[in-house]
Order: sequence, then C-alpha cells, then structure tokens
Amino acid sequence: MASSCSKPVILILVLLALAHEVLSVSAANTTLHPSEELLKYRRIRAHLRRLNRPSLKTIKSPDGDLIDCVPSHQQHAFDHPMLKGQKPLDSPERPRGRNSSCIFDDILQAWRSTGESCPRGTVPIRRTKEDDLLRASSIGRFGRKAAGRVRRDTTGGGHEHAVGYVTGEQYYGAKASLNVWSAKVASPSEFSLSQIWLISGSFGNDLNTIEAGWQVNPQLYGDDCPRFFTYWTTDAYQETGCYNLFCAGFVQTNNKIAIGAAISPTSVYNGRQFDISLLIWKDPKHGHWWLEFGGGLIVGYWPSFLFSHLAMHASMVQFGGEIVNTQPSGFHTSTQMGSGGFAGEGFNRAAYFRNLQIVDWDNSLIPLSNLQFMADHPECYGIQGGSNRAWGNYFYYGGPGRNVRCP
Repeated sequence: MASSCSKPVILILVLLALAHEVLSVSAANTTLHPSEELLKYRRIRAHLRRLNRPSLKTIKSPDGDLIDCVPSHQQHAFDHPMLKGQKPLDSPERPRGRNSSCIFDDILQAWRSTGESCPRGTVPIRRTKEDDLLRASSIGRFGRKAAGRVRRDTTGGGHEHAVGYVTGEQYYGAKASLNVWSAKVASPSEFSLSQIWLISGSFGNDLNTIEAGWQVNPQLYGDDCPRFFTYWTTDAYQETGCYNLFCAGFVQTNNKIAIGAAISPTSVYNGRQFDISLLIWKDPKHGHWWLEFGGGLIVGYWPSFLFSHLAMHASMVQFGGEIVNTQPSGFHTSTQMGSGGFAGEGFNRAAYFRNLQIVDWDNSLIPLSNLQFMADHPECYGIQGGSNRAWGNYFYYGGPGRNVRCP
C-alpha cells in the first residue's frame, strides 16, 4: 500500500556540479563564508559515507525512501570498538508467557508494498540523504534528541508527555500494543511520538533509556509519515545514543523491518484501527536488550555494554505519548499527540496502549501492578486508564494541543 505522507521539495540533487551544490547549501539558511560552506558540504559527504554502507540491493519505496540491503556484518553498529570483527548474534529465547499464536511473517511498511525484499544475510537500512543532514541543527547532533530532557515528574525543553508508568521494582523488559496515527505536527522543529521507555539511573546526567515506538518527525525524516523508530542513551541524551541506526549501537538482525521506515496502513478516526506490538526484553544469558516488532519479528538488540545502569535492569517503565512544543511563550502548539483526540473519546477516536506487561527477573511476561498515570498538561493532552479481560491493562491518551482549554 502506497504511503500518503507528503515529502518536501528536494533541496539538493546529487548530480549537480559541486559549485551549484555549494550554492544550494548556502540557500539552506546558512550565512557561511564560501570556504566554510565548502567545508560543511565535505563534512556532510563524509558523514553520509559513514552512515550509508555499500548494499547488495536497493529498493525504492513509494514514499520516496531508498532502502539499502546491507550485509548484516557491515552495518554501522560494527564500527563500535566492542563490536569490531563480530557478526550479529542469533535470537535468544523469548520471555515466557508471550502469546505465540499471532506470529506473522511480515509487517506492513511502505517499502514492502513494492513486493520486494532484502536477501537473507542483509538488513534493510533507510538511506540517509543530504537533505536529512541539512535539516539538522548540526552534523554532530544529527539523529539525536535534545539534551537535558526529563521523564516523569516535570517537563523540560518544551517536551510534554501523557504516560502510564511503573516504578519501584527491577524490570527486565516490557510489552504493549499501540495504535498508529498520522499525527499532525505544526512545525518542522516539533515531533509527536508514542513509545515504550525502559529507564534506569537518576534524572540527571547518568540517565539510561531504551526507547521504541512510532513517531512523526519532519526535521529528522523530511515528511509527516508515522515511522517505526528506536532510541538509546546513557547520559540523558547529551553525548551518547541516537535514533535508529545513526550511531554505532543497535545491532539489526532482521531483513524484513527497516528502522526509520514509514508504517502503513495507519488508524482512521471513526474507522479501522491499526496497531503494532512491541516487546523489549533482556536476554538472561548474554544480558543484551532485544526488540520484537509486530507479532513475532525480532528486529535486533542493544548490546548491554552500551549502558551503565541498564546493563543490569530498568528501574522504571513508561508507555505513552510525547510531543515537543516550540511555540512562543503564551501560545501552545497545535501539534497532535496520538490521534489528536482526547482520551475520553475512547475507541476508534483516541490513541491507545493495550495489553501492558513487564518482564520479570525470571524472563516471564506478567501483568502490570501499581500502574500510575501522568499528563504534564491534561488540558492539552490527557490520559485515562482501565483494565478488562480482552485488553488487560490499557489506557487512552493524547489530544489536539492548542484548544479553548489549552490556549
């Protein structure tokens, strides 16, 4: 199914002469001296060579993405000093209690609608383009979240949340199903996401997180498509970690899922709902954190040596939504969280998480206890939870942002 997400006009064409490319960089809101512009362009090219690896096959997605089928042992993760010369590990045993009756061979992403796939022994990687780097605040910060963000008890840097969370125990993973929406984002500098967080450490500079979900992020991807993403950090988003595969860290093992690629189809307001399942768990044997997407496809793993606190376990698990509000003081953004509908609108209208579970010390999936809820600004983005036999622990969340109660 072709994606309906919009793409911006391409700023720089690869086949243009170098002089014209330099002028294009200058047109992209730069005021650098020509020699500095040329140096910036060369740095961009060098960074693209680090990110984009030689591929055995390239698939053109209907949404304009290029998906490179890269030999799995040549992906960016293996530039990490602790991984050099290695190959991806085999998948570990999944947690006990996982429902194995709904294992699928495929997950719908826009690039798979072509009918093509990556060969065995390769991993599909969304190609990074010059435009992607030009939209970033700097090459060094490309693919990273803003530093200094906090999670549960307060809001920092314009980030607003509506989440369910558990804390006070040792957690070895989490699982949930969440519906996917084409959330409207008001500004290219803002984003809207829905995800699972595994958290350990203090809310200071030693904060460790593992994150996975879907997001609409125009600055990172250049469009308004909801995309599958991952993230990790060991120092509260300062110098370590990144989205997806933009730094040496997450090791991809699956040839059917492209991290950063658009998810298709998506949920329809007052219509069909489309949700995805996410499972993150710590392999008891080797200690790495593994990710499963959909009904049974293991995407890959975060090696345990990336982390300090999370090398052992998580001390908090969060589920829910987050947006960035960059509007001037006194005005709130109209960026949507989830569907853009409030939690009270319920099924077919509001975004939801269902079947919330955590993984315990014995590698077993168990229901949540003492689930708590928090919304930074409930008049802008709210949350309401419940429990029943079909959905287990669940909640609805989200909202439109700016409205009569959230001016």
